Amino acid sequence: MNIVLHQPEIPGNTGNIARLCAATGTLLHLVGPLGFSLSDRYLKRAGLDYWPHVRLQTYDSLQDLYVRYPGGRFFYFSTKATRWFTKVEYRDDDFLVFGRETKGLPEDLLAANPDTSIAIPMDGPVRSLNLSTAAGIALYEALRQVRGY
Repeated sequence: MNIVLHQPEIPGNTGNIARLCAATGTLLHLVGPLGFSLSDRYLKRAGLDYWPHVRLQTYDSLQDLYVRYPGGRFFYFSTKATRWFTKVEYRDDDFLVFGRETKGLPEDLLAANPDTSIAIPMDGPVRSLNLSTAAGIALYEALRQVRGY
């Protein structure tokens, strides 16, 4: 399984997601520009001492990621999507893509991928979930389907 963070801004969120990836054997892809340095102390603190177990790849752009994985299946998480993330049949090599904390994924990316843009339902007045919370919810649903968690 793969988690992709497109231009993440908050080091603590990325650190928490790195720890999630270490716990599940998930590959973490960071697409720049990043809103922090990979040596940031808050990033390191959130990931605790699990950083040696994080499989991390970095890219300058989404296009670089697509070139590296030309046959990959990419699912784009957005509050603007209408298809629920639980309605997807995941495969073990899928890419779960999340956008920036403040803006989400680019509108043109979502418009170009309507069939693979998906949402986590929310019934309350909240506009969005914390990035690391959303990544955890999505990843464990995918792992539940694929690995029987």
